[in-house]
Amino acid sequence: MVENEQVSGWIDAKAAAERLGVKPATLYAYVSRGVLRRRHAPDGRRSLFDAAQVEELARRGKPRRPPGPGELAIESAITALGADRPFYRGRDVLGMAETRTFEDAAAWLWTGGEASTGPWRPREDGVAAAVAAQSGLPGGLLPLDRLQVIVAALAATDPLRHHLDPEGVTETGRTLISGLVEALPPAAGRPAADGIAERLWNRLCPRAPEPGGGLLRAFEAAMILLADHELAASTVAARVAASVRADPYAVVAAGLGVLSGPLHGGASYGAERLIAGVAGRAEASRVIEERLRAGERIPGFGHGVYKQGDGRFALLMDLVRSAAPGHERLAAAEAVLAEAERRRLPAPNVDFALAALGAVAGLVPGAGEAVFAVARTAGWLAHALEEYGRRSPLRPRAVYVGPPPA
Repeated sequence: MVENEQVSGWIDAKAAAERLGVKPATLYAYVSRGVLRRRHAPDGRRSLFDAAQVEELARRGKPRRPPGPGELAIESAITALGADRPFYRGRDVLGMAETRTFEDAAAWLWTGGEASTGPWRPREDGVAAAVAAQSGLPGGLLPLDRLQVIVAALAATDPLRHHLDPEGVTETGRTLISGLVEALPPAAGRPAADGIAERLWNRLCPRAPEPGGGLLRAFEAAMILLADHELAASTVAARVAASVRADPYAVVAAGLGVLSGPLHGGASYGAERLIAGVAGRAEASRVIEERLRAGERIPGFGHGVYKQGDGRFALLMDLVRSAAPGHERLAAAEAVLAEAERRRLPAPNVDFALAALGAVAGLVPGAGEAVFAVARTAGWLAHALEEYGRRSPLRPRAVYVGPPPA
């Protein structure tokens, strides 16, 4: 056999290294990590590498580090996390947030295509059932608590909820999201709107948005920025539900349950209360000092992925500043940011910007959680669509550390 003869489907180290743009030694590191398969050539002197794996690796780029403690690795084509921002199916989310609608972002996450024409509408019987289901709830309930009741009522009235083909799920997604919004109590009576963002605003803000106003644009941008974030905890729960063929409503219910945690979507409510307790720089110093003395986290600061700063925060905060320069509540948020920087706290994240938006716009308490939940429903359903197309349910395994079995 001549030196450069290949085995069908396999290529030698020189060709593989050139295709990947790495040194030959890196190929063997990939083999040891399980990224590439290797076999000996028939001459017994050379290594051959799986050509299909090499091509896939070249297309995707360098492999990520192995999952760390508590992380679960799942292949997905939906969202990639960059240095300071996510990318939805290859699109920069910051660019989408400045120019597109929430419906555009949801459709792109679901199908990689454009949104259908016309406003999204809920099932009227579903909304009626969801409103009735809330009639016995205590007053002052936060919107996120209501959404967990609403999704169950919407599910009970949809006879087609078990249709899990892609077209059926995307149609359910449109009616489900619009149903979540329409079943929330309106903050004030005003004419119906078409877009999901403005309709949700009308449920969460006593004031009507100014025509062409920057705050409504910031509100819609927030929904786009929050629509997905790879495998956040709530998305893992949603994917597990979808992997065992739970219907889309059950998928969303699973996500909502996890989202309510203070280390996830509930962080915006903590940041909201933080800003509400501040009237100026002196109060910001006192409030942060009290929390640090008590050993509490400062909500809205730090991010497990974006160690050098969350680009979603920067964009959303700039939109709020542009829409309401000199606003009293914006000054309070800026005081918190200045004090946090002085104390060298971790960089602010999108939860803080969402809380600042809520404070400046005068949204009802807990509105940030509701914005997060409705927006992230689009992402949960995108991940559900991916799981519905796979054969095996997700089944993580435990590393047992208890006493030896008797």
